[in-house]
Amino acid sequence: MVIISKTILREFGLLHTDAIDALNAWYEVVKEADWNKIADIRQAYNSVDYVGNDRFVFNIRGNRYRLVAMIFFDIRTVFVRFVGTHSEYDNIDASTI
Repeated sequence: MVIISKTILREFGLLHTDAIDALNAWYEVVKEADWNKIADIRQAYNSVDYVGNDRFVFNIRGNRYRLVAMIFFDIRTVFVRFVGTHSEYDNIDASTI
């Protein structure tokens, strides 16, 4: 899959250094993936949630952080829309971010 944008991951990792390894691991798995449907995602990330509008929520670092990504299966592209703590996640609408 093509991932846009790694910058968000890098910037979040600078603020939350304990998340760097988990974010890099997520990035590497997704980069190598060839997902066509949510069932394909669940093979790698069983706890992924679909929240509407092509957006999926991933738990990062043992559910300490949340990552929201728009996934367009037809063009094999993943747009990172949000990375944050649970309290930050609670303040957004994941289906529209």
